[in-house]
Amino acid sequence: MESLVVPARVDQLDEVTSFVLDKLDAFGCPKKTQLQIRLAIEEIFVNISSYAYHPEEGKAEIRCEVLDDPMRVIIQFLDGGTPFDPLAREDADTSEEALMAREGGLGILLVKDMMDDVQYTYEDGKNILTIVKKL
Repeated sequence: MESLVVPARVDQLDEVTSFVLDKLDAFGCPKKTQLQIRLAIEEIFVNISSYAYHPEEGKAEIRCEVLDDPMRVIIQFLDGGTPFDPLAREDADTSEEALMAREGGLGILLVKDMMDDVQYTYEDGKNILTIVKKL
């Protein structure tokens, strides 16, 4: 699994996205699937950048591997920030009232809906969020 380590800052989002999408291009991944993966990367990385080390700054590691049989991409996001399991929360309320109140949790719900598998673990002082998408 190839890996990229960057400062956990929003200005690194393009580098993280390119790191993954370049691999998907090499495997002929459909554009619609790439868009879904791009949205998931953005949601996860922006959250790490905004909350993992706040108010300090730290690093984020992104690991990516494309596998076949069945064809799928596995992307892991690792950070050494405050332990946080985004999957432990109840799914966001998508009622009109809740949406108007701008309650949180919609981003991870979007990721869960678009990806085929989403898992969280905390190991060796690191948050590890893994997403899998069939290609």
